[in-house]
Amino acid sequence: MRVKKVDHIGIAVRSIEKALPFYTEVLGLPFLGIEEVESEQVKVAFLQAGEAKLELLEPLSPESAVATFIEKRGEGIHHVALGVEDITERIRELKEHGIRMIQETPKRGAGGALVAFMHPKSTGGVLYELCERTNQTEGHQ
Repeated sequence: MRVKKVDHIGIAVRSIEKALPFYTEVLGLPFLGIEEVESEQVKVAFLQAGEAKLELLEPLSPESAVATFIEKRGEGIHHVALGVEDITERIRELKEHGIRMIQETPKRGAGGALVAFMHPKSTGGVLYELCERTNQTEGHQ
């Protein structure tokens, strides 16, 4: 399996509005935009951090996975997204190596990317996301 880059790091926050000034004013990171991902029940803010991006994740519902994460662990790093090509093939390769996937098939995530998560019980406790972007989704997030 080949990883092109770290695409982004997802950070769970209770409130994007309250968290954003730290990233934009203190760290001076360029703000790229906000969108809602209904399928995940989250609002997402994107910031450019060098070659990678930071993705602030605010739960829109107490039932969302991010709300559950914050309830159990507090705010902080939620996942690391790895940029890949041919995500379906990467999922197949991971499964061949015994990696348990949360999604067996990719789905649309923030910025229109195709995404799939590996189960942290298969990855030493880290939630990794595979992220495939087309030329049309490269610039958005």
